[in-house]
Amino acid sequence: MPDYISNILSYNSSAPLLFTQFYFWAFFALVYALFAIIISIGKWGTGKRLMRNTFLLFASLFFYYKTSGIFILILLFVCCSDFLIAKRIYSAQRRECHRAAKFWLVLSIIIDLGILCYFKYPYFLTNMLNEMFALDLRVFDIFAWIGNGGSSTGCFSVDSIMLPVGISFYIFQVISYTVDVYRQKIKPVGNILDFGFYVSFFPQLVAGPIVRASEFVEQLYRPFALSRRQMGIAIFWILNGLIKKLVLSDYLAVNFIDRIFDNPLLYSGFENLSALFFYSLQVYADFSGYTDIAIGVAMLMGFYLPKNFNSPYKAPNAHNFWKRWHISLSRWLQNYLYIPLGGNRRASFGTYFWIILISLIAIVLTGSWIVGAVILSIALIVTIVALLRPSHRKKLYANLNSFITMLLGGLWHGASWNFMIWGGLNGIGIIVYKFWRDMSWHWRMVCLTLLTIAVVALRYYGGQLGLTDTALSIINVFVVAMLTVEIVSLIRYVFYLSTRNKTLSATANGIFDGLGNGWAVLLTFVFITFTRLFFRSASNLDPATANQVAWETAVNMLSQIGSAWSLNNVGEVVLAYANVYVFFIVGMLIHWMPDKFKRWYRINFAYLPLPVMVCVIVVVVFFVYQFISADLQAFIYFQF
Repeated sequence: MPDYISNILSYNSSAPLLFTQFYFWAFFALVYALFAIIISIGKWGTGKRLMRNTFLLFASLFFYYKTSGIFILILLFVCCSDFLIAKRIYSAQRRECHRAAKFWLVLSIIIDLGILCYFKYPYFLTNMLNEMFALDLRVFDIFAWIGNGGSSTGCFSVDSIMLPVGISFYIFQVISYTVDVYRQKIKPVGNILDFGFYVSFFPQLVAGPIVRASEFVEQLYRPFALSRRQMGIAIFWILNGLIKKLVLSDYLAVNFIDRIFDNPLLYSGFENLSALFFYSLQVYADFSGYTDIAIGVAMLMGFYLPKNFNSPYKAPNAHNFWKRWHISLSRWLQNYLYIPLGGNRRASFGTYFWIILISLIAIVLTGSWIVGAVILSIALIVTIVALLRPSHRKKLYANLNSFITMLLGGLWHGASWNFMIWGGLNGIGIIVYKFWRDMSWHWRMVCLTLLTIAVVALRYYGGQLGLTDTALSIINVFVVAMLTVEIVSLIRYVFYLSTRNKTLSATANGIFDGLGNGWAVLLTFVFITFTRLFFRSASNLDPATANQVAWETAVNMLSQIGSAWSLNNVGEVVLAYANVYVFFIVGMLIHWMPDKFKRWYRINFAYLPLPVMVCVIVVVVFFVYQFISADLQAFIYFQF
C-alpha cells in the first residue's frame, strides 16, 4: 500500500498527467468534492474566498508537479518574481516615478524571457554563436549542475536541457500581467496566493488558453455560482473535447498520419497529400479538444476561460483564420508585440531590431547568407517605398509589423527553420490577402496570370536550369495549385465582367456570393494545410537535430506529392483506409456545420433531464473508451 500511494503522489516522466487519463478524472473528482465542501461552509467573504483560491492553488501545483516534476520550481519562481515586481511597478507609478516603473517592467520581461529562452532555445542559441564566432560551444544545464551539488554527474543530466511542459503559456501569461499593471489597465493582485492561483490554474496551465489578468483576476473575488444550464454546458464541453481528442485526433494520428510523416518516401503522393489534410484536422481536434475540456472543467468550478477557437476552417482568408485559431495567442501577439512595434501606424526601433535579428536567425538556421540578405532587402525596399509614398506608408508599415509578428509567432513554437517558414508563410498569406482585397479585378487577373506563367515556365525550363528531379517534383505541386486558382479566378472574372452592369435578383446574387465564399474557404483551408507541412515536420523532434530532420521530411513529402500519381493506387488507398477517410469527412462536415445549429444542440444537451444526461454521458464515455489506444497520445501543444 505505501508503494501504491507513493506512485500516485510521485512524478513519473514516462506517464505525465493528461486530461485523457482515468487518473486525472479521479484527481478532479477528489478536488471537486473538497472544493464543494469548502464553498458550502459559511457565508461568502474574504476568508472563504482565500480558502477556495488557496486550495485550488495547491491542487494546481500538484497537477503541474505530476505533469512536469521538479520544473514546478520554475513556475513558483515566476509567480514570486512577477508578483513582487508588479507591486514595485504600481508603487513607482503612484509616486509618479515613471523611470523606476519602466525599469521594473524591463527587469520582469528580461527575467521571464530569459527563462523561456534558456529552456526553449538553448540549442538554437548555441548553434548561432558557434556559426557566428567559429566556436565549439555545447549545451550545458546549469540548473542540473546546481542540483547535482556543483557536479556534472548525479541525479540530473547536464548535457541536455529539457523543455518544461506549458512554459510558453504561463510565461506569456505573467508577462501580460506585469505589462497590464504598467499600462495601468489593472491593479496588482494583493495576495500572492491569489496571484499564484491565477498563474497556475490547472485546467489551462499546460496548453492554454493564455489567460490575461484583466480577463481573470476579477473572477478571483467572485463567489461561486453554477446554474443548472451552466453545469450542462460545462459537461458538454468536456465530452466534446474528449471526443475530439480520443475519437478524432488520436485515431487519425495512430492509424494514418504518424506513419506517413515518419517515412514519407515509403508512401505514394496521394497518401502523403491525405496525411497533410488529415493533420490539419488532427491538430485542430487535438488542440481545440484540450481547450474544450479546460473550459468545461473550469466552468464547473465557477471560472470562465476565454474562447480559443471559432471554427477556424470556415475562414475565407488567412487574416480571418488567425482571428479564429488560437485566439488567445493571436490577441497576445497583437497587444504585446504588434502594437508595441508600431502596429498600423509606424515602424519603430523594435521593427528594425527584429528584422536584423530575424535575418541573423535565418542565416544560422539555413546556413546561407542569401536568405538573410533577401529578408533585409525586402525590409529595405518596403522602407524606401514607405518614405517615397506617404499615402501608402501606414499600410506598408502595418504589413511589415504583421509579417514580423507572424515570424516571431512561428519562432515561439520552436527554434526550427520549419517553424519560421510556417510563421512566414502565414504572414505572407495575410499580406497577400490584404493586397488582393484592395486590388481591382483587372489587376488581380494580371498579377495572377503573370505568376502562373512564371511557375509553369520554371517547371518547363527547370531541367535546363539544372534543377534536380526532387525540385521539379516540388514545382509540380505549385503548377497544379496555380493553374487551379487561375482557372477558378478566370471564371469568377468572366462572371464579374458579364454582370457588373446588370442587376441580378437577390437569389442569384446570394448563390454566386455563396459560391465565392465557399471557394475562398476552401482555398484558405488548402493554404493553411500546406503551411502545416512545415509545422508538423518540426514537431516532436530532438531540438539538436530538428532543423535537418524537419527540412528533409518537408522536402520528401512535397516531392512525393508532386510525383506521378496512379488512379489504381488512389482507389486502393481509399479502400484500405476507408474508416480513416470517413472519419476525416465526418469531422470536416461537423466543423463546417452552421454555428446556430451547434449552439442549438449544445443548449438542448444542457437542458436535458438529469437522468437522461447521465445516460448520454455513460454512452459517450463507453463510445470514447473504444477508441483509446494502448499508449495515450500527449496533446500536441504540450511541447510548446
